[in-house]
Amino acid sequence: MAKKSKINWTKTLGLIGDTLILIGLVAIVLTFREAAQKEVSYTVRKTFNIPYKEKDLTPGNKDFWIVIPKIGASSRIIADVSPSNEEEYLSALRRGVAHAKGSTYPGDFGNTYIFAHSTDTFYNVGQYNAVFFLLGKLDKGDNIEIYYKEKKYDYIVNEVKVVDAADVKYLGKLGEWNTLTLQTCYPPGTTLKRLVVVADQKI
Repeated sequence: MAKKSKINWTKTLGLIGDTLILIGLVAIVLTFREAAQKEVSYTVRKTFNIPYKEKDLTPGNKDFWIVIPKIGASSRIIADVSPSNEEEYLSALRRGVAHAKGSTYPGDFGNTYIFAHSTDTFYNVGQYNAVFFLLGKLDKGDNIEIYYKEKKYDYIVNEVKVVDAADVKYLGKLGEWNTLTLQTCYPPGTTLKRLVVVADQKI
């Protein structure tokens, strides 16, 4: 009579555990791959003083577009998106970054507010927030270009800060001249805080 083989449960459970850890690591890499690539690319370029290619900083159109030369960001801006309507802004953020409904347009007096929420869930971080991953690298004095209705508007960064997620004052008028506010969630993949960049229109 053939002997029944005994299952080595310790070895089996160890193998299952190792497999789950490997799957988790792969999921993390895939989730944050784009963020990591942008971070590495920026660091290498800064270290070796390698400029971004001109084609990477050329607007796809001049109807409504943002270019941030320092971090190599370039994206379509979707106009009149409600920052409080999740379905609406997530749909918009699949196509570009969003101009907050109720905020001004470039050239009009007031504050133009452009945002890119990180995600609806952490594993979609790359799908919604890739354009603004490196916003935190901006410093006072850096340039931001907005193209609107075939005209270019230049803005100079005035402040970069992390604020509470419930802080909505940046949606309103911020000064006595035209301002631009860029916002993304911070850290990427969460909605814990907001990273806000405020810039003044260059005269």
